Amino acid sequence: MKAPPLKSAVQKADVLIEACEWIRKFRDRVTVIKLGGSVMEDENALRHLLLDILFMETVGMRPVVVHGGGANISREMEKAGLTPRWVQGRRYTDEATLDIVERALAYETNEMLAKRMEELGGRAVPLNFRRNMNVLFGGKLNLPGPDGKPLDLGFVGDVASIDRSTIENFLVGRILPIIPSMCIDEFGQKYNVNADTAATAVAVALGAEKLVFLSDINGVRRDKNDPDTVIRSLTVSEAKKMIDDGVVDAGMIPKLQACIEPIEKGIRKVHIIDGRERHSLLLEIYTSRGVGTEIYRG
Repeated sequence: MKAPPLKSAVQKADVLIEACEWIRKFRDRVTVIKLGGSVMEDENALRHLLLDILFMETVGMRPVVVHGGGANISREMEKAGLTPRWVQGRRYTDEATLDIVERALAYETNEMLAKRMEELGGRAVPLNFRRNMNVLFGGKLNLPGPDGKPLDLGFVGDVASIDRSTIENFLVGRILPIIPSMCIDEFGQKYNVNADTAATAVAVALGAEKLVFLSDINGVRRDKNDPDTVIRSLTVSEAKKMIDDGVVDAGMIPKLQACIEPIEKGIRKVHIIDGRERHSLLLEIYTSRGVGTEIYRG
């Protein structure tokens, strides 16, 4: 086989040298990755994302995955003849829907992700109810409506506490924790939790270095229709001003607000990247320029 040209080999070495700085900086640091949406619907994107996570663990970082499963839940609801209903961006969850959420999200999707990671040569553990390894605890979410009265969301929950020691024990053993966005209360009642909310709670509890939201766009844009207008870096105050001034699209506002909250609770940086782009996670963390938007306190 013909050897690659020296120039190409040197370029690869340059990439490794650039990555080395960040590998050393983030060694043994926790990064929480919120996985969901379009990434899990794309087999190729999911495979490359899991390879990125495997690389992170191999070079000494401590990744933790928190995932949703909205598309799978919606498909299973359709099969059951149920129509999804949304209240302030959250899926209304009655008993029938909760059963589907538990099966499709906490078992099927959760265990599928762990299996895929192990097929790639990594080690992973699904932290779900079926294995008696749930790590998210909380209760019913109470959101005020326009009249100030609590909205009826059914079995939609909010995370009050995290079993931090269980997660950290797996991290010490170099095993990837994979956490479904469901919680349970002291009486054994289970709840459906917004995945962004769950990922934020996990990141804050673990004192994570970074929280990464995988999206279907390449970050915060000045023009929502032009990917070349992505803003690489934002302080919290700049992000708030963009919301107040109406610079960002309405659909980006909840995502941007979800990034601001964990930073105000102590997370150093939050990233929004397009999880469908090959190796976007590695490029965002291990290169100087990055490929998405990073938000920090400033």
